[in-house]
Amino acid sequence: MASSLSITGLHAGYGAVRVLSDVDLEVGAGETVALLGTNGNGKSTLIKCIAGQVKPTSGRIVAHLDGAEHDLCGLSTEAIVGLGIALVPEGRRLFPKLTVEENLLLGAFRPEARAKLTDSLAFCFDVFPRLKERRRQLAGSMSGGEQQMLAIARALMTLPKILLVDEPSVGLAPILVAKTIDTIAELKARLGLTVLMAEQNFPQAIRIANRGYVLVHGRIELKADDPQALRDSEIVRRLYLGTA
Repeated sequence: MASSLSITGLHAGYGAVRVLSDVDLEVGAGETVALLGTNGNGKSTLIKCIAGQVKPTSGRIVAHLDGAEHDLCGLSTEAIVGLGIALVPEGRRLFPKLTVEENLLLGAFRPEARAKLTDSLAFCFDVFPRLKERRRQLAGSMSGGEQQMLAIARALMTLPKILLVDEPSVGLAPILVAKTIDTIAELKARLGLTVLMAEQNFPQAIRIANRGYVLVHGRIELKADDPQALRDSEIVRRLYLGTA
């Protein structure tokens, strides 16, 4: 069934430091929405609020899943994952001293995922053959591109309906960035996922996004209904293209 996210009036920060102010954002069923912004503007904080890792000071985050509405504010990260919302975190955050396969198996901890563990593992190895080749290798000994594959595959092992992807391009060579973005698009199509992707690599992000938002100093400064509107935006030209 259709899965979507709705964020209204969100405020969040760390102690006395406010990071997000009055953020409104929608991710419709089956969409890929790009959350754009340069470093330090609050993209990761917003993603962490959705995942339950940062508690908002006010506002609502509502997920529509399997015909039911769930208010995510106040839920634990475990409960949010249990609903079918998975995060591919910035920096990958793997277990470096566990093998590739062990990292994947840890992704399938919720009951729905455990019931289909064998099928999910076969699917991940089909999408990422390199992971199958290196299933016994320690995750920490892999290249950055391989680790990003593993981080995405681990999220898929949870059988998500909504996929949150935080800065997938960080630390990767340009050719691997393009490949990673293409993989996210392929998985979204094959699995019918709803995707929110926080990214500062504007050209790559808009290749696969249906639409997007630009976050500046913790506020949504632009809501664009299609990729061309993002390209034509004065804010985007100033922040990403160096022109006014």
